[in-house]
Amino acid sequence: MIGVLNYGAGNLGSVMNALSRLGVEACFVGGHEELDPAASPFDRIIFPGDGHFASAMNALETAGYAPGLKAWIGAGRSFLGICIGMQVLFEWSEEAPGVAGLSVVKGGVKKFPGRKVPQIGWNETAARKGTRLFDGLPDSSFFYYIHSYYCAPLDEGAVAATTDYYLPYCSALERDSLFAVQFHPEKSGATGLRLLQNWIGESPR
Repeated sequence: MIGVLNYGAGNLGSVMNALSRLGVEACFVGGHEELDPAASPFDRIIFPGDGHFASAMNALETAGYAPGLKAWIGAGRSFLGICIGMQVLFEWSEEAPGVAGLSVVKGGVKKFPGRKVPQIGWNETAARKGTRLFDGLPDSSFFYYIHSYYCAPLDEGAVAATTDYYLPYCSALERDSLFAVQFHPEKSGATGLRLLQNWIGESPR
């Protein structure tokens, strides 16, 4: 069963609808104790959302989810972050100077250098060959984006896909059982559903 993190914001309805369309059993995480890798009722966790970096981190800390997520990811349990759920994995963000992220991925989150932000709409996404998230999809696929900041991981080997908006940037991560995407697969039609199915099809640890 998939646990969907409800931290008081985010695009939760669309994500639940997408999982329902795939015939997957999912429910909201009921508390930080359900993120205990040894005692969780869930096989995998998905962190969807949109919003401000500082607000998201504050909500995670207040609910006690931050240490639970670090433990879950540290134990190698299956995780998918979407949009802000990807950004909070990093150490810092230019959106909220002085606010620490979960720091499970080395690097930070930077603001796009151009004037036309946020990026809103469909954009071409180039997948690295051999990725599990993009298995069965074309080398370049279109996904739906809405964001003003982009992730800049230090480990280039974890980059699963790149997208161009003012500059080429990392739009998907894949490292062991840790997955994250900047775009919204739940809003990206059949292509997005295939990506979610690829993640769900991964054997949970």
